[in-house]
Amino acid sequence: MSLHDLIEKYDSPLEMLRSGPPFGRDDNFPFYPIVHSNWRDEQRAWATTAVLFNQSFHMPDLFISGSDTMRLLQDTSVNSYNNFRVGLAKQYLAVNEEGYFVGDAIMVPLDDNEVVVTGVDHSLNWLEYHAETGDYDVTLHREPASWGRPDAEKRFYRYQLEGPNAWKILEKASGRRLDHIRFFHTGEIQLAGHTVRALNHTMGGVPGQESTGLELFGPASERTVFVDAVLDAGKDFGLLQGGSLAYSSTQAESGWLGGALPAVYTSPSLDGYRRWLPDTALESTGLAMRNGSFQPDTVEGYYTTPWDLGYGRMVRFDHDFIGREALERMAAAPPRQKVWLMWNQSDTERILVDGELDRPSAPKPLESPAMFSRDEVRIGDHLVGVTQFHGYTVNIGKWVSLASVSTAQATDGTEVEIVWGDAEGGVFNPRVPEHTRTTVRATVRTTSPVV
Repeated sequence: MSLHDLIEKYDSPLEMLRSGPPFGRDDNFPFYPIVHSNWRDEQRAWATTAVLFNQSFHMPDLFISGSDTMRLLQDTSVNSYNNFRVGLAKQYLAVNEEGYFVGDAIMVPLDDNEVVVTGVDHSLNWLEYHAETGDYDVTLHREPASWGRPDAEKRFYRYQLEGPNAWKILEKASGRRLDHIRFFHTGEIQLAGHTVRALNHTMGGVPGQESTGLELFGPASERTVFVDAVLDAGKDFGLLQGGSLAYSSTQAESGWLGGALPAVYTSPSLDGYRRWLPDTALESTGLAMRNGSFQPDTVEGYYTTPWDLGYGRMVRFDHDFIGREALERMAAAPPRQKVWLMWNQSDTERILVDGELDRPSAPKPLESPAMFSRDEVRIGDHLVGVTQFHGYTVNIGKWVSLASVSTAQATDGTEVEIVWGDAEGGVFNPRVPEHTRTTVRATVRTTSPVV
């Protein structure tokens, strides 16, 4: 059965998406430790020493090779591919014909005609569909997320080493001085007798800064040797391993929004795509669709543009691609922009205390440092935006939300209110206690709070 067939069983795509099980904090990381020590120390480590995150299992990989690899990427994404080559990496971004977000992922060329694309399934599905239905001379090999199964067949292990001591740890593990790798460039490191590929990018800090983050990957058969070497070298530099709570909370600092809904449910031009997608595809799952106070009447209310997600800078009109005409119209005046919302400290304390103590009319509790929900952002009676993520890190010292707000309000210091709480007080969701909606005062910030 296809996604199209599944949607046909419901009155609307929105009803289909909301019919699934509620989303909880562990759903993205089964079999992954919630913590290795505690999430506060793990957060602190990426700012002061170093933390090691295991990315080997929870993300799928799509390997694309052949003479038309670059043409497939160009035709299906907004990115410019001028000078894209081995030694560089890029964040792939796809939109539909109307210019709304479909998916994003990280691309790394492995050689002149092979690229590995790693990320959420939405982007990989999009690429695979167009490769199969278009006139492209490419070969595809897909490795699904394996969720930590020891018997899973994966070509690469993948880890993130984050923090100011990351480079020192690698130099000690390698036994030599290592040449610097520029941001979003790749290089190779000899470690414990094996070659490790390294991509300079950050998760816990601020993208674009020459800093603290390295994604490291190599043959899966060498994973244990790699991990042992890094952990042993990290003993003198305060290295901690990071669990899923700390891992998810990195978004509060980096600003990456990983839960955007792909806009594939309603466009007539995507009827063939919906018939191609199986009913078991990730697109059939609403994840956090029932979480939060924002509950639009149609699924289009959840659709986002590149600017909503902070990706406007990635849109390049130097090539033809799906959605180009729509984005050219939007580019002159994007309706919304991505921002951080800094929670008012008094309101935060009230929610923490009343929610924890289950006082009368208790609000939805803050039980995790990373919470995914779409909540209304208002100024008075006017809806000016929608949140997608709420998080706390000890490095920020405050709760923050990542949100898309009207461009007119996307200025530092603008005061807004977040409507905090799920629809109907969360009665549909056994993962949270029943609660009473409240409001949280917040201030707009256009750059990461750790800058």
